Amino acid sequence: MEEKKYTLGLTDVGRKNKISNKAIIKMLEDVGGIESEKAGYGLNEIEENHLSWVLLAWKVKVLRRPIYNEEVIARTWARDGNKVFTYRDYEIYDYNGKLCVIATSKWTLVDIRTLKLVGISEEVRSKYTFFNKSVFEEEIEKLKEPKSVIKENDYKILRSQIDVNRHVHNLYYLDIAYEILPEDIYYGEEKDNIEITYKKQIKLNDDIMCKYTIEDGKDIVTIKSKDNKVLHAIVRLY
Repeated sequence: MEEKKYTLGLTDVGRKNKISNKAIIKMLEDVGGIESEKAGYGLNEIEENHLSWVLLAWKVKVLRRPIYNEEVIARTWARDGNKVFTYRDYEIYDYNGKLCVIATSKWTLVDIRTLKLVGISEEVRSKYTFFNKSVFEEEIEKLKEPKSVIKENDYKILRSQIDVNRHVHNLYYLDIAYEILPEDIYYGEEKDNIEITYKKQIKLNDDIMCKYTIEDGKDIVTIKSKDNKVLHAIVRLY
C-alpha cells in the first residue's frame, strides 16, 4: 500500500476553489505510479524492461471536495485480477482524516516495442502486494456506446497532450470530453461521478470527433475517429 501527501495549488482547483476532477485523477495516477516504481515496473524502468502499464478504465466517486491550499493524503493499493489485467483502488482523505474520494482502475501490461498486450506474469505479480479490499461493491462497468447523439464536434489533438508512450495521455481524455459539454454543465459544479472506458489509443495525427448525449440523467461523451470507424474512449459523468 502506498500513500502520498499533497497540498492543493492553483492548478488543482476549479469551481469555488474546490479540487477539480482532473486534479483528482492526476493525483491518483501519481500515487499509483510511485508504487509501481518501487516494484520495478514504473516509468524509469520502461526502457529496461520494455513494459508499460496501460490504463483500461476509471471509476471515481467524489464524496467531498477539498479546497485550495488544503492538505490531502492519497492512498492506493493493488487488487488482484487475472493474467490479463489487474485492479488498483484508491482513497483520498483530508487533513482531518475524512474520506473525500474513492476510486478504482483497471490496468494491463503492454510491450512498448510492439504495443501488444503481454499479460501479467508471475514475475510481475510477485513484485506487488495485493489486498482484498475494494472501495466499490461492484466492479467497473464496461461502458457501451450510446445509440443517440445530441451533438458532435471535431477535435484537434495537440502535441502537449502526447505522453512518453507517444499517445494522448489518460488525463487529457477528460479535457477532450469537457470541450463538448453544454455550457451550463461545463461552467456548473463538476460531476461527482466519473467513469472512463479506454478502448483505442489516440496518436498525434489522428483525426477524432466527440459525440455528446444524455442517458438516464448522465452526460456521456463518446470519442471516436473522424471516420466513425474507431472507438477511442467513452466518458460518463453524473
